[in-house]
Amino acid sequence: MDNRQTDKMEGLVSSLLASYEKHEIISNIDSDNRLNREMIIKICEMIRQVLFPGYFEYKKLKSETVGYHVGELLENISYELTKQTEKALDVVENSGKQTERKNREKARALVWEFLQTLPKLRDILAEDVQAAYDGDPAAFNTDEVIFSYPGLFAISVYRIAHALHILGVPMIPRIMTEYAHNLTGIDIHPGAAIGEYFFIDHGTGVVIGETTVIGSHVKIYQGVTLGGLSTKGGQSLRNVKRHPTLKDHVTVYAGASILGGETLIGEGAVIGSNAFITSSVPDHTRVSIRNPELQFKVRGSVKTQELGQEGFFNY
Repeated sequence: MDNRQTDKMEGLVSSLLASYEKHEIISNIDSDNRLNREMIIKICEMIRQVLFPGYFEYKKLKSETVGYHVGELLENISYELTKQTEKALDVVENSGKQTERKNREKARALVWEFLQTLPKLRDILAEDVQAAYDGDPAAFNTDEVIFSYPGLFAISVYRIAHALHILGVPMIPRIMTEYAHNLTGIDIHPGAAIGEYFFIDHGTGVVIGETTVIGSHVKIYQGVTLGGLSTKGGQSLRNVKRHPTLKDHVTVYAGASILGGETLIGEGAVIGSNAFITSSVPDHTRVSIRNPELQFKVRGSVKTQELGQEGFFNY
């Protein structure tokens, strides 16, 4: 690099240093509380190994040694998750030394409480796996669901993140669900409350907002949005219910949008493809858009044909 290039590079470095001082909101220099995103993802995968033993390890698990394997995993999870939780608490509280010591103890307690939820999480995930198998005629067996279904992957990460969210662990749950979002295209906020036996079929483009409440035995397809009517209020809408409630045994077909915190979808309701819903739907109601019409042009003549039956499609 010649002198002129060196001078230009030094000038660029100076400009960036000035920018770092100007825009502290996107700078994290000299911080002892920087979260390690890659470690949080690794923790998430270790937890999934505990929840689905024998599926995601590099070696075969044997019944006579599985206890040692799980014990080692739990030790690693506890140690690494406690460190990351302490950092997250410090970041949120912008703490000093005295608060940092307090957060260390709080992090240990939170992580231990989270680890106690793992058996219950396995109970719920077993129901989710069964829902996927029961609800999809293309599923060969439940192993295929666990190994390959993006919906089950996103749900399992959500279940982990939601358990941490309920305990009040900041930041880490969202990092986990955005990891799943990046891999699957399924965006589930860890604050959403989702009942057992939940199935997302195909999944790409699904959005489930923070204050969504979903009952048990609910099935949704790709492209479904359970969202808010408007976010223009920004932070003033924090802690306000902005997303819909779906009661038990609801089915929502592809591309449907259900919006608004006061919107309640009644038990057993079926929402057809591409429906746009901003008001409540009674129990056991089928909602569909008017049949679209196909137009065929054959050598100058035009024929039309209604598409689908009551706005529903098979996948």
